[in-house]
Amino acid sequence: MSYDIKDFLKKFFSSRLFVLAAVFIVFFGIILARIFTLQVVNGKSYQENFSLKIQMKQPINAARGNIYDKKGKLLAYNELAYSISINDSTTYSSTKEKNKAVNAELAEILTVLKNNGETLNNDFKIDRKKDGTYSFNVSGSSLNRFRADVFGKNSADDLEYNKDTGIDEANATAEQIMEYLMGKDNFGISSKYDGDLAYRIVVVRYAMLGNRFARYKEVKIATDVSDKTVAYVNEHMDTLSGISVNEDMIRKYNYSEYFSSIIGYTGPISESEYTALHKKNKDYTQNDTVGKAGLEQYYETYLRGKNGEQKFYIDNVGRISEIISSTDSVAGDDLYLSIDADLQKATYLALQNEIAAIVYSNIKSGEIPINDVYTALIGNSVINTEHFSKAKASDTEKNVLSVFKSRQKTTLGKIKQELTSSPEALNTMSDEVLDEFTYIISMLKDDQVLLKNEIDTSDSVYQKWKNQKISPKEYLGYCITQHWIDISQLNVDEKYADSTEVYDALCKYILKNIKTDTEFSKIIYQYMITRGEISPRQLCLILFDQGVLDYDDATVNKLKNGSLSPRDFLMKKIYNIEITPAQLALEPCIGSCVVTDEKTGEIRAMVSYPGYDSNKLANGVDSEYFASLQHDKSSPLLNYATQQKTAPGSTFKLVSATAGLAENVITTSDQIRCTGIYNDISNKPKCWIYPGSHGLDNVSEAIRDSCNVFFYTVGNRLAQKKTGSYNDANGIDLIQKYAHIYGLDQKTGLEISESKSSVATKYPVMAAIGQSDNNYTTVALSRYVTAVASGKKYNYQLMNKIVDADGKTVKKYKADYEDISDTLTSSQWDAIHSGMREVVSTMDRFQGFDIPVAGKTGTAQQTGHANHGLFVGYAPYDDPEITIAVRIANGYSSHNAATAARNIISYYYKETSMKDIKEMKAAGANGNIRNSVAD
Repeated sequence: MSYDIKDFLKKFFSSRLFVLAAVFIVFFGIILARIFTLQVVNGKSYQENFSLKIQMKQPINAARGNIYDKKGKLLAYNELAYSISINDSTTYSSTKEKNKAVNAELAEILTVLKNNGETLNNDFKIDRKKDGTYSFNVSGSSLNRFRADVFGKNSADDLEYNKDTGIDEANATAEQIMEYLMGKDNFGISSKYDGDLAYRIVVVRYAMLGNRFARYKEVKIATDVSDKTVAYVNEHMDTLSGISVNEDMIRKYNYSEYFSSIIGYTGPISESEYTALHKKNKDYTQNDTVGKAGLEQYYETYLRGKNGEQKFYIDNVGRISEIISSTDSVAGDDLYLSIDADLQKATYLALQNEIAAIVYSNIKSGEIPINDVYTALIGNSVINTEHFSKAKASDTEKNVLSVFKSRQKTTLGKIKQELTSSPEALNTMSDEVLDEFTYIISMLKDDQVLLKNEIDTSDSVYQKWKNQKISPKEYLGYCITQHWIDISQLNVDEKYADSTEVYDALCKYILKNIKTDTEFSKIIYQYMITRGEISPRQLCLILFDQGVLDYDDATVNKLKNGSLSPRDFLMKKIYNIEITPAQLALEPCIGSCVVTDEKTGEIRAMVSYPGYDSNKLANGVDSEYFASLQHDKSSPLLNYATQQKTAPGSTFKLVSATAGLAENVITTSDQIRCTGIYNDISNKPKCWIYPGSHGLDNVSEAIRDSCNVFFYTVGNRLAQKKTGSYNDANGIDLIQKYAHIYGLDQKTGLEISESKSSVATKYPVMAAIGQSDNNYTTVALSRYVTAVASGKKYNYQLMNKIVDADGKTVKKYKADYEDISDTLTSSQWDAIHSGMREVVSTMDRFQGFDIPVAGKTGTAQQTGHANHGLFVGYAPYDDPEITIAVRIANGYSSHNAATAARNIISYYYKETSMKDIKEMKAAGANGNIRNSVAD
């Protein structure tokens, strides 16, 4: 036995196996020793060193350039503030664990933000309504792109029906997308979070999803937060993983209401903006702030500056542990506009005063029924009906809500009855029920339940519906059979449901949604006011309860004890512009004005009324405020100076005069007799003075009198000039030729969004007085009257110069122009200018006015609405310095527009002070308030 062991050992140690085994043992020993050293001896040190070796870099954002007016008044600037951000830097063992942890953390910080009155940065494409439902805030290609991003597709063309989710991705509703994102396969948001909190978690999680391939990039949750919020985050830094407080620069605007339509605002960069801008400049990141509208957007590359960069190490929870290097940023360039800020403000206030004056006078005269004012308080959300159900609601609000709930129950019962058991044709319905069903159909289209693009408008049943000859029940039932209803939006089995089941589901959908729909509720409220179920006195008291008006004990007591009537109370508030025309959104409520330097073509003021507070849209949109702007019936987001087009009225007669003189169909001395009616064409159009007449007028007198018959004749002669007999197309060609000379068929060259005006394409006789299909923007009329005054057709711009951070002028702007003075002889120009001077010198609104003004009024009719009032002119007459174009949409009379122009010119020449304009209020209404066609 002993021999066998020795023999074995001898053979083993002398064999190759021994060498191999020895090598393995040595290596194994070394590995054990190394592991011991790594994990036990130096484990803590290596772990710390590992954390420090995660190297990152981030841009140092450049300070955005300031914006000034022509005289150096600061309009837009940056202010140091704190923001709250989150990065997705923590590692989790599973998606379920991540969702639970991240959602809980977000719920905590979002609750703190809400309690502290902070605004959540929200660029999500779905809004949560106050009634708890969801809706898209984008449409068209933007909506398709959003759907593709949600479902992880490269483009909208890749969207398909998803069998697993049961969602038709290309037509996914806002509700379906929210349910999809909150589901366990995505954000896994627990039902323990209430609807509003769950929505806000989705907003942040979706923003974080955009950084999923760059986990350490931060998502800004809130900007310009309070010291209280900063303190909370700093105190809870250990538990709020990835959440940090950062110093930030926010954009601020002075005179924001007056300049919002020009300057625009900034905001977080969108996916589409990032894609476009990053192609041109690789410095752009997905966390940048960029210009979103107006000059902020147009001059983005100048204002932006050049970002710096900081390199650093971060620890295992995403916090910076060491700065490696830093490169300073370079501030953006400053913009100096051609606009005079004081004149801009004075113009805005003068325009508002005149619009308020018209509204006030029309209420006083009964042209606007006082009941329309009461209902407007609800209809345009001057009073917030959602506040009625809040804990802090006043007793008056609670009483109104109680009456409303009773009426709402009755209304919903009536709607159900109409949809099911007792349908009636639209033409037999009461106005109230008709308004309600008009809204319901509109709601179904907006929700894409009723597919408006699929509707065959030539269909005989649709024609009966359009002509109000059938009931909603018959129409909607027919829509189902024609597949005009998207049944995937309804709670019904698409495969097996018959038309009756689909109709029942549609009825349930309608009744469920209108019960919580704020806009539908407004219809109920408005008819309750008309019937007296809600008193005007209650509405007036609620204005104080909700802080719309500053609280005044004496006035409140007078309202309560009946010594002050609601009518007198509101009339005073409208006169003092404590309640503005824009808030009421009754006609008129909008206007625009452009003031231009006649010598240089520089724009000195360009006002769109009403404006909005761009501070609430900058740095991250206040979604509630933005939604209120979108629903506001005065549409403050529209630039009425550059985007609204209406017929020009008689302001166009200067074009016709030019054409007639240049084409020699009239001379400066030719007289045409006005008998009050023009008999040379079949429809025998009348002059505005009919049954009176102007008698014999030459061209200057015809401009003064705004004689339609004179300019009908000019239009007719232009149509006959080429062949000797009337030819519609030939007449239009000549009118278009001279409109083109004045630039009326082009955009003016402005840097901001502008609609292209359109010259008439038919009926030269009617086109010659500004009718037919002439449609022009206010800024186009401004360029036109500037060309009349100066003989120069300017290319407009709003910029004066651009200056870099060191004060060096980078670019100086000067308006280019085309000399059109040779279009007419000097005597022909004099004839037109003389006529314009006589217009103003004979106008009651300019009596006693020391500054000699020349101009032309225009009243443009709009079917079903009050006429538009327009005025174009220049001053002084003998040596023009400025030109002006004013439009008060639905302003009844051109004389009202002329009054606003007079007050603006008076301020420009220091005849009137800013204080005078502020104190003028609605005192300007001293002339025509009813529809006038006197020009």
